[in-house]
Parts: sequence; structure tokens; C-alpha cells
Amino acid sequence: MLSPLRKKPIYENTSIVMLPIGRIEPNPAQPRKVFNADELRELSHSIAENGVIQPITVRKIDERFVLVAGERRLRAAIMAGLREIPAIVSDMDERQSSLVALIENLQRCDLDFFEEALGIDNLIRTYNFSQEEAARKLGKSQSAVSNKLRLLKLPRKVIKLIIENNLTERHARALLRLENSELQESALQNIIARNLNVSQTDEYVERLLVEKTKPSPKRTVFVFKDVRPFVNTINHAVDTMRSSGIKADLTKKEDDSALHMTISIYKTPR
Repeated sequence: MLSPLRKKPIYENTSIVMLPIGRIEPNPAQPRKVFNADELRELSHSIAENGVIQPITVRKIDERFVLVAGERRLRAAIMAGLREIPAIVSDMDERQSSLVALIENLQRCDLDFFEEALGIDNLIRTYNFSQEEAARKLGKSQSAVSNKLRLLKLPRKVIKLIIENNLTERHARALLRLENSELQESALQNIIARNLNVSQTDEYVERLLVEKTKPSPKRTVFVFKDVRPFVNTINHAVDTMRSSGIKADLTKKEDDSALHMTISIYKTPR
């Protein structure tokens, strides 16, 4: 039998009861799959000392109670050896239940920025929300939601490296300014190797963008088929001078920009 903490019908949205932990089933729509073991132990010690301060939320399905929100508290209570836990019994349906579970996790402060971005994306896709609707549900501005979602444009390898090296969201946003995944990954490797802070990263990315806009030097390919008649004319002119008894030399030198031809006509016999 459930023991109410206050004299109200236990199935009202606002009713709080002491619910046997053994009767609570996990939420199949729980978006969070990994829980930090150290944080759970800390919460468990706190619960053992002070009890569960904030009730979990469940919904009743026939004779079953399915968790809606508060899985960390439930897990920590189990670790603390509790047999009962304060719970709000809600009459929300399955869609509302999964929505609440998702929003609760997104409002937690221990999510990293990529987890938060994935959660927002999941919220929008699952419930066909616009960015504006998702922002309103989460108590955020639409621009904040949009900026979070942009992070998911980074390649998976880049995201993995950012997380593994404990870089910040601003590091990630700086990389978004680069135009392709190869350049982003190359820049990130350099940022990690040089241990650049956010300000240094912004400056580094800006330099890359400036260098990218500089025109690259072009190698001039000399097309002999276009000038060969003129070269032959010069050769013939020099040969004509020589056959007339005029001492003349023709030297040729080619570089990337031109074919240099020098004619030397001597005033006196060599």
C-alpha cells in the first residue's frame, strides 16, 4: 500500500506518495544512457544522510509505475539502500512522459555541449518541433538553440577529439568557421598540439581564413605553339646577318614567366 505524504488523491498530478522502489519500472524513452559513477556515489551518500529532497516523477499504467523523471535519484536511492522513494504520480501519456524525460535531461548542468546539441536535435526530430518551439520548451533563446545545433555540423572525428581533449564550446564554434572537414581536423590537431586557449584559437582560425583568401601564385606555362613562328623569324634574322658577314649571337633563357632571347651584334670582328 502506498503511504501518502499529504492527504490528496494519490493520482493527481500534484500528489506525492512514498512508492516502493521495487514497483518502479525504468522509462523506455530515457534519453540518457550513461550515468557518472562518481556522481551517483556522491548523491547516494547525500541521500543516505539527508533523504531524497526532490521527488521523482512516475506515471501509473494499470498496476505498474513507470519512471518519467529522476533516474539519477532513483539509482542513487537504490545504492543508498532505500526501499521507498518520494514520487509524484502523474497522469501524463507516453508522449508527454518521454518529452518530460528528454527536457529534464537537457536542463541538467552536467551535459557536455555536444550531448546537449544532440538532445535538442532529438527533441526537434521526435516531436516535430520548430527551433522556436524547442527553445520555448527548454527556456532558451532561439539563437542559443540554433548555435547548439550548428555544433553537430562538425565531423564525428573532430567532435571526438574535442571531447577527449576537454576543449570548450567556443573552440568548437571557432572550427565551424573553416570550410571543410579536412581543414577543421588539421586545425584542431594544431590547436591541441599547441594547447591553444579560446582567444588564441580564434586568432589562429582568423589567420587561416586570411591566408585562404590570398591569391595563390600561378605558374605561367609557355605555349610554344603560339609563338614559334616569331621565334623562327628571330632565328632566321640572326642567320641572315651572319651570312652577310655581320657577327651576331642569339642566346635564349626560359623561366616561369617568359622566354628571354638576347641578340648581340658586334661592331668589330671577334
